[in-house]
Amino acid sequence: MNIILVGTQWGDEGKGKIIDILSAKVDCIVRYQGGNNAGHTVVVGDKEYIFHLMPSGILHKAKTCFIGNGVVIDPLVLLEEIEGIRNTGIDINGRLKISTLAHVILPYHKILDQLRETKRKNKIGTTGRGIGPCYADKIIRCGIRMVDLLNPKVLSEKLKDNLKEKNEIFRKVYKHKGFDFNAIYREYLNYGKLFAPYISNTALLLNQAITAKKDILFEGAQGTFLDIDFGTYPFVTSSSATSGGACIGTGVSPVKIDKVIGVAKAYTTRVGEGPFPTEYPAGFAKFMRAKGKEFGATTGRPRRCGWFDSVMVKEAVMLNGITELAVMKMDILDGLKEIKVCTAYKYKGKTFREFPHDFEILNKLKPVYQTLPGWGKDIRKARSFRQLQPNAKNYLARISDMLNTKISLVSIGSAREDTIFLD
Repeated sequence: MNIILVGTQWGDEGKGKIIDILSAKVDCIVRYQGGNNAGHTVVVGDKEYIFHLMPSGILHKAKTCFIGNGVVIDPLVLLEEIEGIRNTGIDINGRLKISTLAHVILPYHKILDQLRETKRKNKIGTTGRGIGPCYADKIIRCGIRMVDLLNPKVLSEKLKDNLKEKNEIFRKVYKHKGFDFNAIYREYLNYGKLFAPYISNTALLLNQAITAKKDILFEGAQGTFLDIDFGTYPFVTSSSATSGGACIGTGVSPVKIDKVIGVAKAYTTRVGEGPFPTEYPAGFAKFMRAKGKEFGATTGRPRRCGWFDSVMVKEAVMLNGITELAVMKMDILDGLKEIKVCTAYKYKGKTFREFPHDFEILNKLKPVYQTLPGWGKDIRKARSFRQLQPNAKNYLARISDMLNTKISLVSIGSAREDTIFLD
C-alpha cells in the first residue's frame, strides 16, 4: 500500500511520531517537499531524534529512505544529519537514496533570504535557511541540482552564470559584497564526492518498488495551510505541502496512491507571522505553550497556540483527499475545565463555514466556538479508546463528526507506546 501522510494545519502537528510508527509497516519512506525549514521529532525510549531532511524512517533497520526531487537540500545540514545518525550506530549504507533532480541550497540563497526579510514591511517570518530563494531559482530555471555536483564542468558553468547576475544584485540592491566563485565551487564539488554513493534516479527506484509490490510511505513536511497555493499566502512555505505535492515531488503517479492520512494536533499552533483565527489570548497561550513544549524543532521559535479549528481542518480533508485522521497531543488538554472548538467564522455579519481566501477577512474574522467539557484526569495511562475519559472520547467524536472523517489514531504522549489505535 502506498500512503501519503500530510499535516492538516500549519505544520508541527506531530507527523514525525506517526511517520516513525507507520515506517515499521512499510518498505520505503520518502520525503517529497520542503527543506531544512521543517523538523520532525521522534522519541524512541529515552532518546529524542530531530530530523530536518532525513526521512524519519531511517531509524528502522532495513528500510530504504528516499529524499525526492521536490526537496531542496542544504548539503552541510544533510551531512551533519548523516553523521549524527551514524554516531548512534545506525547503518545507512544502501538505505539512503537522494534524487539526482533535487535542487541544492547555496550560500547566496541563505543570505538573500535574510536580506529580503529585513526589507519587507510585512514580515513573513522566514527561517532564513534559503528555502524560498532556492525554489525561486528552480522556477526561473537557474537552479543547481544534486546531479550537477557530480559534473565539475556543469557545476562550474551554472555557478558562474548565477554569480554573474546575483553578485550584481547583492552589491547594488543590498550593499553586500557578493560571493567568491572559487570558494563555493570547491565546497560544492566536494559535496558531490561525499554524496555520490547516495545520489540516484529515485523516481525510477520508487516505481520499481511499486511494481515489486513494496509498501511506500510518502512523508510530508510543514502542513496544508503552509502550502504555496492553498495556504495563508504569503505567510506560507515555498513548496506544495498538500498530498498532491507527493506526486510532483517524487515522480510517482497519482493513480498509484492508495490512501491519504491526515495529522492534526488536538489544538492548533503556528510558527511565524500570518492570520490565526483561533489564537489564544496571550496569558493562556503562554501557559499552553509551556505545557505543550511548543517550540519549533528547527528554529526553537515559540509557537503561537489556539483552539482546534474545524473549518480549516475540514478544508484540509477536502484538499488532500484524507480518509482518516491521526489526532496528536491530546494529553496537553488534560486538566482544562472547558475546551473550545471553532465551528465557523463571522465577519461583518456574514457566517463562513468554508475557509476564506480573502486576506482582509482572514485577518479580521471572529471564530464561532462550541464549548465542550474538559477532562480532569491524566489520560496518558490509557492504552485503549475504552480507557479514555468519557469527555475525551466525546471530544474526539465531535471532531470526527465535524470533519466527517474517521479518527484512526490518537497520541497521548511523545513516546511510541503513548498511542491509541482506534482502527
